[in-house]
Formats: sequence, structure tokens, C-alpha cells
Amino acid sequence: MKAFLILEDGTVFTGTSIGTQRTVISEIVFNTSMTGYLEVLTDPSYAGQAVCMTYPLIGNYGICYEDMESSRPWPDGYIVRELSRLPSNFRSEDTIQHFLKKNDIPGIAGIDTRALTRILREKGTMNGMITTEEVDVASVLPKIKAYKVGPVVQKVTCKEPQHIAGNGLKVALYDFGTKADIAKNLAKRGCDVTIYPASTKAETVLAANPDGIMLSNGPGDPKDNPEIIEEVRKLYESDVPIFAICLGHQLMALATGADTYKMKYGHRGGNHPVRDLMGDGRCYITSQNHGYAVDVNTVDPKVAVPAFENVNDRTNEGLSYVGKNIFTVQFHPEACPGPQDANFLFDRFIDMMKGAANA
Repeated sequence: MKAFLILEDGTVFTGTSIGTQRTVISEIVFNTSMTGYLEVLTDPSYAGQAVCMTYPLIGNYGICYEDMESSRPWPDGYIVRELSRLPSNFRSEDTIQHFLKKNDIPGIAGIDTRALTRILREKGTMNGMITTEEVDVASVLPKIKAYKVGPVVQKVTCKEPQHIAGNGLKVALYDFGTKADIAKNLAKRGCDVTIYPASTKAETVLAANPDGIMLSNGPGDPKDNPEIIEEVRKLYESDVPIFAICLGHQLMALATGADTYKMKYGHRGGNHPVRDLMGDGRCYITSQNHGYAVDVNTVDPKVAVPAFENVNDRTNEGLSYVGKNIFTVQFHPEACPGPQDANFLFDRFIDMMKGAANA
């Protein structure tokens, strides 16, 4: 069946419907990863967005359920150049077409995703409508432009605390939309991990006497979470070691007086180079998924100093907090999908917790 992608600037792409045949309006973003489409689909950070994959063939190795980063996919829609109908992989358990239908995700295939990506890069991230209906473009543009992602952290967070038993250090993981591999990286290092809903009070977490606290990734504008920011401020004021990733990085910055801003089109993919500013200047290739960034010019040098920067556009990629056992990064050290260059940061967190325990 024919499908249409209508952007808020009036651009219309015509292709073929994939997934379910319903109309959706969402924020359109692009991801440059060559593999890992299932991990992208199941990353809660995409809640409220429709994802365009720039790699031209998607679905060729099928669906491997154990690779999912959460219990379900989160994007509002999916946009690809070509969807493989016949996966070839000994691990494959399903086709991506069936996976999209089963999870009620509409999409469009057969469009020029390179042209779409160039529009988003030149004009910035914009809203769009995916539909199988013949609509009057002019009449739907106001509705498309009016769409807002809004507060989505409460949509993706767990509803009750979850526990992953371990014999090592106790870690409290705030779930703002966490990817499963964050907890897995802690667990494989022996940590006893308790995952807390995003609305959990700081007092509750601190009363459990954790050796360390992790603030996870998540979707949306960090400024849409004033109550969470207030609790993060309380965590900052404690002496518990803290490691924060992506949205957690932004929330900690806001909690300590810095500002964040919406990027033109964000960083989403598995090939983003970042430079370590605290060590020998080494560069790491990282996995990223964010549309907001910390304004490094608003960071009080008495509170935190830049720890990493993006090599491509010099945006902030991490902060080290002065006089505190706290460091935060904008990228994803757990990757999945993406390179494992920055995986050592979990070991740094372990060493930080051990050092604090022995102090």
C-alpha cells in the first residue's frame, strides 16, 4: 500500500507502507548506524520520535529478541529506504515487518532517505506525518507543526523497583528510560543493581545506602523534568559516587545550575568521535542518541569541568564534578549498537565506588 511522509515544511515523500497502517505525527530524526536497528527500535530514548535509518537496507539479519534494549519498541514511526523481507541469520527469530506490525508501529519504505536526511541536516529536526491516506497537505501542516514530544520520561520508566542480584557493590540505577545493557554492564562486574522508577525520591534511594548511583539515558527535553531535577540536586549534595549517561548527564547539569539547549539535528548513530579532555587527549568512537546538549559556557568551573568534547562540532560530551565523586557523559559507554571504546567508563565507576568506600 502507498504511504506518505509529510514534513512540516510541506515536503512530501511517497513510498510503501510498512508496519501498521495508521496515521502518526511525530518528531522526525535520523540515525546513521549501519547495524543495530533492533537496539535502536527498543531504545526508550526514541519515545515521541519517528526514526529514519540512513543505512539503505534494514532488516537483513532479522529480529533477535535477546538483543532488545527494553521490553518493547518505542518510536512512533519508522522510515527506511529498503526493508528486507527475507532475513538471513541463524539467530533470527522474526522479520522486522512482523515485529513492527505486532507492536503497532507505522512506517514508510522506499523513499529517498538520503534526501530526507539532508533536509533535516540543513533545516534542522522537524515534525512529520506518516500516513496511508490521501490528505490535503496544506490542511494538515498546522497540526504537524503543533506536535510536541512533551514529557515522556514517565511513559518509559519502570513502574516498580527491580533487582538484579550480585555479590559486589550496591548500585542504584535511576530509570529515566534506561537501556538494558547499562544494568548488564554493572551486573557483569558483580554489582548488585536496584533499578528505581524515575519519580523515586532521593531520600528513598539514599536510605538504601548504595555504594553508587547511576542516572540513565532517556527521552525528551531534560527541562521537562523539574521534579526529577530537584531530586538529582539532592543526590549531588550527598557523598555517594554518581555516574550519569545521556539524559542523566543533562539532568545533573541542570540540577547544578548549568543550562541545556536543543541541537539543530542531534547526534544519533554509532560513529561519533569524542575527545578525552581530562587525560591524554585520546579520541574514542562512541554510540550516541540525543537531541539536547549541555551548554558548556553555563557550567560554573567551581562546580564542574568539561571532561569530553565532540570532535566534529565541539559540543560538550561529559563533565567531571569538582570535589565530588561524580562524572557524567553525553554518549553511551554501553553502546549496543555501536563501538565498545568507552566501555572502560564502567570500570572507572567501579574504582570510584571502591575508592569512596575505602576513604
